[in-house]
This record gives sequence, C-alpha cells and structure tokens, in this order.
Amino acid sequence: MTKNWKSRIADAWHQTTTRLTQLLPVDKAAQTALQWFSVSDAQVAEILETVRAELPTTEALLIGKPQAGKSSIVRGLTGVSAEIIGQGFRPHTQHTERYAYPSNDLPLLIFTDTVGLGDTKKDTQEITQELAGDLQQERRGAKVLILTVKINDFATDSLRKIAQELRHQYPDIPCLLAVTCLHELYPATTVDHPTYPPDTEEVNRAFSAIQADFAGLYDSVVLIDFTLEEDGYNPVFYGLEELRDSLANLLPEAEARTIYQLLDNKSVGEEIGNLYRDVGRHYMLAFSIMAAALAAVPLPLATMPVLTALQLSMVGLLGKLYGQTITPSQAGGLLSAIAGGFIAKAVGRELIKFIPGLGSVIAASWAAAYTWALGEGACVYFGDLMGGKKPDPKKIQSVMQDAFQEAKERFKQRSD
Repeated sequence: MTKNWKSRIADAWHQTTTRLTQLLPVDKAAQTALQWFSVSDAQVAEILETVRAELPTTEALLIGKPQAGKSSIVRGLTGVSAEIIGQGFRPHTQHTERYAYPSNDLPLLIFTDTVGLGDTKKDTQEITQELAGDLQQERRGAKVLILTVKINDFATDSLRKIAQELRHQYPDIPCLLAVTCLHELYPATTVDHPTYPPDTEEVNRAFSAIQADFAGLYDSVVLIDFTLEEDGYNPVFYGLEELRDSLANLLPEAEARTIYQLLDNKSVGEEIGNLYRDVGRHYMLAFSIMAAALAAVPLPLATMPVLTALQLSMVGLLGKLYGQTITPSQAGGLLSAIAGGFIAKAVGRELIKFIPGLGSVIAASWAAAYTWALGEGACVYFGDLMGGKKPDPKKIQSVMQDAFQEAKERFKQRSD
C-alpha cells in the first residue's frame, strides 16, 4: 500500500465540506433535532436500503477445514467474543454458514464459512459449486477468499482442489492464504508467542511447505495465531496487524479503509469488566464509521434522516444484545427520551451548523462522535433495564456528554 492507515482515514475525513449559512437559537435546534427521531418504520426501511447500497462492504469467504481458525479470524477482525459470533452465524447453503457484522441489515463485513469440509470428493464438488454460485452473484462491494490452513496440517488435498477450481473460474477475486495455529509447532520450552514474525526451524519448514503446496493459488500469505484468553498466549491475536495489512492490500480503497478503521480503536478492545458494554462498543464503532463515511460522501440522502436511521438500527441491535427487542418506532422514542437534554446542553450550538435544508453537510467527525455517544447512552439505558433498575435520564445524559466530547476529539484527530 502506498498510503498508511492514517492517511487513508484522513482522506475520508477531508472529503467533508461545510457551508454555514445562518444560526438558529439553541432551543429551536434541539426541537428540530428531536423531530428527526420521528422517522417512520417505512422511511427507516427505505433509507437503510439506500444506505446499504452505498456501504463499503467486504465479503470474505473463509475456506478451510474445521478447527483451522476461521471463526478466530472473524473474532480478530470484528472484536466480538467467540460466544456472540457463534450465535451470529446462520445457515447459508448446505455446506456454508454466514455471519454479517455489525448486522444483517447494515453489514460492513460478511463472512461465509465453509463447514464440514472433509477429504471426500463428493464434499469437495458440492462445496465448490456452492461457493462458485455465491461468487457469481452480482453484489456491490468487494470479495476476497481467505484460505485457512493449520501450520501442521498437510492433508489439504480437498482445500487445494477447491482453491484451484475457484481460482480458475474467478481469477480476479483476490485470495489470502492464512497459516494458523503456529503455537502447535513451538518448541516445548516456549511459554509465549515470539517476536513477530516467528523464526523457528519447525515453523519455517512447515510454512515453506504450505506455500509450495498452494503455489499459484493465492495473492498474499500471512502467519497468524489467534487463541483464547485462557490459552495463555500473549497477544491473543498474534499477527492481527499483519492480517489487516495483507487483507487491506487486496481490497479496494473504501473497503481497505474500513478494515483499518475497525481495528484502529484500541480503547474498544480494552477489558472493561462488562461483556455487554464491551461487545456493544464494537457495534457502536462500526455504526460510527458508517455515519462518518456517509457524512463525508455527497449522497442524495446524506442528511440527518440517514444518520437517524443508522442510529435507530444501532439502538435496535444494542437492545437485542441486552435482551430487549424493540421496533424502529420504539427506538426512535428511546432516542428522543435520552437525547433531548443531551442535544440542548452538550451540542446545541454545534448542531445548528448541520440543520438539513440550510445547505450544510454533516461533519464526518461530528456524526461519528454523536453516534458513539448515543450508543453509550443506549447501553446505560438497556443495562439498567437488565439489572432491574429504572433508567436515570440524568445519568444517561451525563454519560453521553462525556462520551461525545471524548469521541469528538478522537475522531477529529484522525483528520489531523
């Protein structure tokens, strides 16, 4: 790549142009903002369909035998826990399952995982036909194949045959060879991952053999070892940055930038002692990136109703995470309830710059920070309900104000 991740993000941020015209009183700005949350269910569906068509979505087809680390790659790229990912996969065809992140309605990443891949000729033929049928469908966004092979597995005839056939039929679809489970070849005295890249005789010999075995079938190769916390290896996602770079190098500009942004927010991955909030923040980051991207691109519907529809979808997804199922209309009511005071007190004077109809374009960093703050407030709200407490509007708005100011600076820094 000729540009590093910082310049990629900056390019998106610098696409934003703001034309200020007139100022409105703060109370009128807040009143107008609350009206944006009254988008009907039908309008939400229509707007989300338009947004979905514009998202920089990457479809990754994970091809490998069971226990080869495919689900671990999904964990590494999304930051979502193994339990949540396991619940999110849904049957797609006879031999594949599909997981969309952050949601099926608005996916930034779509993973298709091959299941039951054995060494029988029948399975290989069926899986190849299913994958080929999926690849030939016309869909907007980028596609990439990820072949996953354990470092110590050399019974890969079926996987190689699938890769050969797909490579023959779709030579323009890039392929990444991910060699996994490196620790299984570490010397017996090894207690942790070595400095990357690993440089032991056993790993080097096996890695060279796998590369030779799949010669001509991949565009890039990477060594990774994604384990669980209880396995005791540090870092848990060994080689994640190299996977990110290798994958981004194979993708178009917009999709590559999304991969970098999803993996850039270190605070999201920190242990915060709350599983739901931790998972929720990964979803919030994804929706914040969507909001910023849509605000930075001059789309016909890139106004507050689009941002509102994204936020309604995010709140609905967070509600499901906390065991609360709500409709878009109910999500709109929730946003009105928790955001009213926040808008007037925290961002009223900034909000008037972005009133639709005044010829202004929503600033990307503001849209991202505002979406993040609403997500934080929703997590507090749903968390109180889960704990049997009555949600406290003052506490929620305080959390949102702090989150907005912090996120605004964080997203603003990416344009510097």
